Amino acid sequence: MKPIRTLAFVVNSQKEGAHDLARELTAIARAAGIRLRRTSRSPLPRGFLKGVDACCVIGGDGTLLGVAREAALAQVPIIGVNRGSLGFLTTFSAEEARGRFAELLAGGFRLDGRAMLQCSAKGSAPELALNDILIKDEKNSRLVRLEVRADGDLVTDYLCDGLIFSTPTGSTAYNLSAGGPIVHPGAGVIAMTPICPHTLSNRAIIFRDSVRLTVINRSPGARLFVLADGRHKLLPGSDQPIDISLAKRSLPLAQLPGYSHFAIVRKKLMWSGGFSSKR
Repeated sequence: MKPIRTLAFVVNSQKEGAHDLARELTAIARAAGIRLRRTSRSPLPRGFLKGVDACCVIGGDGTLLGVAREAALAQVPIIGVNRGSLGFLTTFSAEEARGRFAELLAGGFRLDGRAMLQCSAKGSAPELALNDILIKDEKNSRLVRLEVRADGDLVTDYLCDGLIFSTPTGSTAYNLSAGGPIVHPGAGVIAMTPICPHTLSNRAIIFRDSVRLTVINRSPGARLFVLADGRHKLLPGSDQPIDISLAKRSLPLAQLPGYSHFAIVRKKLMWSGGFSSKR
């Protein structure tokens, strides 16, 4: 990749060690003559990434999700440095960042294009999501009946706590917790997983990349609650269908040349090849 000449830092100062690490990485970048800008705001203000070559996010996966929309719109690669817990998206450890930051600034990384979802409803601006779109009743304790159509063809209607529409990247997030499948990030599909469906045969469904999904509220008097990556709340009218599809723009995520998705999954989910009696 081309060397980085202008770099944005997004730092979650509430994460332990993030501020000190940002200071160290900033010093490395300044020594290389790179122009810098920095913020602690997440989600990012519109236009913050305009004119930069890359964005270094120091925090957890939630911090990176707050940057993803602007990064995808501006097509700015994200260097995610983990100071949170899981780190599925912020794949660089603090040690890797310190030891290889000069290499990254010189262009020593590859780009991993991550699919994003687009969600829209009549009267609401479209929203982008890197992980997932969640649709449920506005009242957390209330069941909702949701009809789902794929390219106009009826899939089924669900009586459930809600529906999760996930990208492959987001398959290891809420989707996984709700019993959905783990999907390789290069698969280019949409996973739909019902939350606590009242029919036990209602399971997760994988849709092709070109599908246009429509969700229709069939619960009289209910108002839908729609979240994109846990943010950007949409509250369309009760009779407005919600359209979900893969977005035209993907998120460029910077990775080291030897990055392995399965190595990350094995580590974060603590997979093992056999039973161990050790605690």
